[in-house]
Amino acid sequence: MHAVERGYPKGRIRREDILTAAVAVYGEAGYHGSSLREVAKRAGITHAGLLYYFPTKEALLAAVLERRDAEDAVREQLNAPPGREVLRHWIALAEYNVAHPGIVELYTRLAAEAVAPDHPAHDYFVRHYRIARRSAYESFRVLGDRGELRPGVDPRVAALNYMALSDGLQVQWLTSPDEVDLVGALRQYLDSVLVEPL
Repeated sequence: MHAVERGYPKGRIRREDILTAAVAVYGEAGYHGSSLREVAKRAGITHAGLLYYFPTKEALLAAVLERRDAEDAVREQLNAPPGREVLRHWIALAEYNVAHPGIVELYTRLAAEAVAPDHPAHDYFVRHYRIARRSAYESFRVLGDRGELRPGVDPRVAALNYMALSDGLQVQWLTSPDEVDLVGALRQYLDSVLVEPL
């Protein structure tokens, strides 16, 4: 970690400016279609200046993805104890995403690109989905133990289905936002596996 990241406000601000520019560029061109020079230009700094903060394109991508996860976790309290509260936070996250389509498009584009094992974000998405499925499973398992899941609902399958539905709906919603109710469909799925509606 550079000293500028830890201590100096100007360095932290510059780093955030670069990450914001990278989100915009990746959202427009995808990871492979973007360049560090374009990100530097958008951030208003030189290519060499960008390399001081992020020496490789991969390092910049990792920082963009980590920032998104950290912001989501803090804003939506995604680290709450497993159970109904986590499900409510997921719906709140979906509502936030609907109001911020740019970050959803970036995530969706990168997730599709990162299916390839040699993509720099491949390992990130493997970890991301593993953690998301585990979190979902823990919440559904806790609810099952409390008798709050409908009979026959397998917590592991419910978790997998929720993650698949969430990502699949995001793609459909980005394609046809006036025809796809992302939040409503997710809420309906959760209500279909719970004894009492969310």
